[in-house]
Amino acid sequence: MGKKLYFKVLAAGLSACIFCGSAATVLAAHSRALYDVKPLERPEVEGLVISPSDKLPNLTARSAVVLDAATGMVIYSRDMDARRYPASTTKIMTLIVALEQGNLDDIVTVSKNAAGMEGSTLWLEPGDKVPLGELLYGMMMSSGNDATIAVAEHIAGSVPAFVRMMNEKAESIGANDTHFVNPNGLPDEKHYSTAHDLALIAAYGYRLPKFEEIVSTRETTFPWVKDDTHRLRNENQMLWLYEGGNGVKTGYTDAAGRCLVSGAKEKGLQLVAVVLDSVYMWNDSIALLDYGFEQVQPEDIFSKGQVVCTVPVSGILQGEVELKTAKDLAIAQLKDGQKVKYDQKLEVPESLDAPVKEGDKVGRLVLTRDGKEVGAVDLLAARSLETKELGFFARLMAWFHSLWKGIF
Repeated sequence: MGKKLYFKVLAAGLSACIFCGSAATVLAAHSRALYDVKPLERPEVEGLVISPSDKLPNLTARSAVVLDAATGMVIYSRDMDARRYPASTTKIMTLIVALEQGNLDDIVTVSKNAAGMEGSTLWLEPGDKVPLGELLYGMMMSSGNDATIAVAEHIAGSVPAFVRMMNEKAESIGANDTHFVNPNGLPDEKHYSTAHDLALIAAYGYRLPKFEEIVSTRETTFPWVKDDTHRLRNENQMLWLYEGGNGVKTGYTDAAGRCLVSGAKEKGLQLVAVVLDSVYMWNDSIALLDYGFEQVQPEDIFSKGQVVCTVPVSGILQGEVELKTAKDLAIAQLKDGQKVKYDQKLEVPESLDAPVKEGDKVGRLVLTRDGKEVGAVDLLAARSLETKELGFFARLMAWFHSLWKGIF
């Protein structure tokens, strides 16, 4: 804040025009952008009609949305349900399927089909052997289309089979106006999504282990990167340009225009912004996130390490274990709106069998609204209970108890 654009441009390695455009939309009075922005008028965009009620009339995107990732609450939208080409923002779903269905330590052998993929590339060659987890970094940071094919073939056996998994996942998330044809976003008239759907997909991704780590990594090195530095640098400049920026993916084709799904976190709130077919996608995204954070405030539900319940330990070793939250849990509430009520649901077993180790995941605390999950936090055992604390006879009886339970 308050730092000059010139210095931030040098630090981020950007051009003076902020990469994709020299103009900036009008930003909030307290922008979280990490550079000074001069408000300029929106240029004429052919066919773009701005509603008189549009709260951000200077946005240059044809479709846009910003929402709270935990609850899915839409804070601002413009034509968010219009079907458009998503370009490489498609790779967000590719990452989700890979994280849920793949083993990150697997070694992926790059096929001739993958190595010959058109568009943005990691310059993979047939026969290259790369850990799946590292390929996912390359896919998201440098938008490697070759990596997406290698990932798809490794996990599903073929690209069509992997695409079916992508579409099934989109449906389960509630992205009902999305249909994928490939895992990379190359243009196809049957390959489409919406700003709202992409925001929902990204919001789902933030719930998965490793997702945020991958999409928020600025730079990393891998020995297989075909460059003297072996370095990957994230193409998503929002990681440098916005306070709390932590994802997610850029995209561009002639058919799609400039697209960006971006994320930022502040005071426990995770917002996701999407712009599709945008003239100035960085500036549009900054304006969306600024507006989002201005309109909402966090309602703290639980803090990390807070005890929420106890569960008895069954068997010879009697006792109970307190369950504590694995992380902070906060939801967004509109500052000027009616407070939204959420129900809490505990997903924990009736009892546990010893031994129990401190930090073991035992269950979840789930927030729901109208029966739909809108947030959750893992519940961990607050202390250990082990049979070795007992004498030999008691430990022997505990072993017989577990054996008997396993048989019946």
